Amino acid sequence: MGRISAIGICGIMLWLSLFSAVSAQTTPAASTDVAPPPAQVRQMMELMQTPEVKQWMATQMAAPAASDGNDQEMSILSDRLQHARRHIAMVSGAAMTLPSEIARASSLFLGELRAAGPLRMAAQFLAILVTGFIVEILVRRAVRERRERAAQMTGTRLAARVIPAIVFGLATGLALVSFNWPPVSQNIAIAIAIAVVVQRFAVSIGGVIVDLVTLPRGEGETVAVDPAVAQFWFRRCTLFVIYFVFGWVVLQAMEPLGYSMATRYLVGYVLGIGLFLIATEAVWSRPGNETRRSHAVTWLLTLYFVLLWGIWVLSFDWLLWVLIYLLLLPRVLAVSTLAVKSFHHAEAGFLAQRRIATVLLDRGVRALIIAFAAIWLGRMLGVETAMMMTSNETMIDRVVRGIIGGIVILLAADLLWHLVKAYIDGKLLDSPVDGPIGDEEKVKRARLQTLLPIFRNIIAVVIALIAALMVLSGVGIEIGPLIAGAGVVGVAVGFGAQTIVKDVISGMFYLWDDAFRVGEYIESGSHKGVVEAFSLRSVKLRHHRGPLTTVPFGELGAVKNLNRDWTIDKISLNVTYDTDLVKTKKIIKQIGQQLLENPEWGPNIIETLKMKGVEQFGEFAIELRLSMMTKPGEQFVIRRNALAMIRNAFKENGIEFAVPTVQVSGEREVEANVAAARYAAQARAGGEPAA
Repeated sequence: MGRISAIGICGIMLWLSLFSAVSAQTTPAASTDVAPPPAQVRQMMELMQTPEVKQWMATQMAAPAASDGNDQEMSILSDRLQHARRHIAMVSGAAMTLPSEIARASSLFLGELRAAGPLRMAAQFLAILVTGFIVEILVRRAVRERRERAAQMTGTRLAARVIPAIVFGLATGLALVSFNWPPVSQNIAIAIAIAVVVQRFAVSIGGVIVDLVTLPRGEGETVAVDPAVAQFWFRRCTLFVIYFVFGWVVLQAMEPLGYSMATRYLVGYVLGIGLFLIATEAVWSRPGNETRRSHAVTWLLTLYFVLLWGIWVLSFDWLLWVLIYLLLLPRVLAVSTLAVKSFHHAEAGFLAQRRIATVLLDRGVRALIIAFAAIWLGRMLGVETAMMMTSNETMIDRVVRGIIGGIVILLAADLLWHLVKAYIDGKLLDSPVDGPIGDEEKVKRARLQTLLPIFRNIIAVVIALIAALMVLSGVGIEIGPLIAGAGVVGVAVGFGAQTIVKDVISGMFYLWDDAFRVGEYIESGSHKGVVEAFSLRSVKLRHHRGPLTTVPFGELGAVKNLNRDWTIDKISLNVTYDTDLVKTKKIIKQIGQQLLENPEWGPNIIETLKMKGVEQFGEFAIELRLSMMTKPGEQFVIRRNALAMIRNAFKENGIEFAVPTVQVSGEREVEANVAAARYAAQARAGGEPAA
């Protein structure tokens, strides 16, 4: 991981530098003078008058047009090879005219310096180079104490690297615009200022990456990348950037000085050898290059760098950029992912409550890198990434443009979806139904728990459909007939799948009527249970015994919601006919007061337990009716405890529950009972009982 991350750090710098170098060298010189024509134009006109050029032009004019199929492909390859030969010949010929061009450019620049004042121009160029450093040092001293107090915060430490670079860039830009420049010197000064600022930002961003990948992870202070390895690659990349900006300034300064395009190519290729040597030295001396496998990788990378330089010289720009992306893009993504993970670990407490920032770091950084790479690759291939097509656009250009635009659209859709998902999931986590909250807040949270998952699914479908249509439109497919056809197919599917349509529409009206929410207990026909989740078509009910039932909305029908507003619970008691009803009513009233005073049950009681009176006279008992009003779902626990308290109170006060009994008597038992009664009566009278 350390080796991959280090190569990725260097890859970022190599990537940024190579595209800038190629863009700087492939931009043709623009002439602002109308008359007389520049020396290059005169040379070109003279060159066109030579017999060799005239003969070659005549041969080209007489060549038959290339046919389709294999002939066209061969013609393209032949054209590319001829272009490479002409390019090499042009660059080789520039070596012969280089001394004269140097003399002409020197006289032009020195003449401008003498006219503007050598000392003044030297002071202005020096101001561009040192103003940024001076202002940055002053700002660092001004905020040193505050920076030391916040040194323990990872985010503050990273900002302390980036903010000075911003101050440096602003100060350098201010120094640039504060002076009056002659035409040639102005172009050179702008190039120097841009190079200095880019170098400063590259060093700052490289330092940020090194700080992130070397952050301690806790539990033994483990780190993602060895600090020595990270510092090695940081120093090599810094050297690479410094050398590159020096070469870029040289190439940019050559254009206003009148150097031909061939000469600028020649100088660029020579300077590119230095970049090749720096990259090769970094690969050969990198840490961990001792094993046989590492040596094999080193040789392969070296040959790869040679191949890149050769393709660059041959002016095969499209192949050059494809090979650069194959090598660098995976490593750039690996380094960015590793840096983001390290930042997440270091700032876990800070990012825990900032889910949007977390998504922007996770998905945004990766999306920006891939989108920038795709757009730049399209530009290097000469394909416009705009969504509007041109009349002279070929099929290949259209497909490439559509693919690049599709990548950008899909990345944007993915980022948008994860932002929406993070926001909705955050709302769901921050709004739990359980907990010490009021009734109104509980109702509000239950509604959120019900509706937000539905909205999340709908938004996902909408984003996917819009992204797909935009990608198809970018490729060149007419989406108007596609939408019309989808509408017709939708109507046909609707007729063929009426049950599904009925379920979806019924579900929409159930949600619109707020018939039930997540966490509520409902009954509908033979289905009952706690609502656990929704989809566009069905609801999931968890029975109180455990089974989970998925019921389509179209089958629900009338819904009985047992968790809304309040619930009245009725209790019936059977007591004997000799029960004191007044005393019984007082006892039940006392039990109701005890229920209200209980801290666990009291808050859930709206109207406490009361005896309504005698319901009816039964064959064996008096039936009493009791009732109480509680919050939905709480009546079961309160009822159980109330019944236990009634049983104990009745036992203590001698009140008995009536139960049905059956007595069966025979003839002998009746006679025995009569005799026993007679004997008892005589005994009470004092007489001798008769035999």
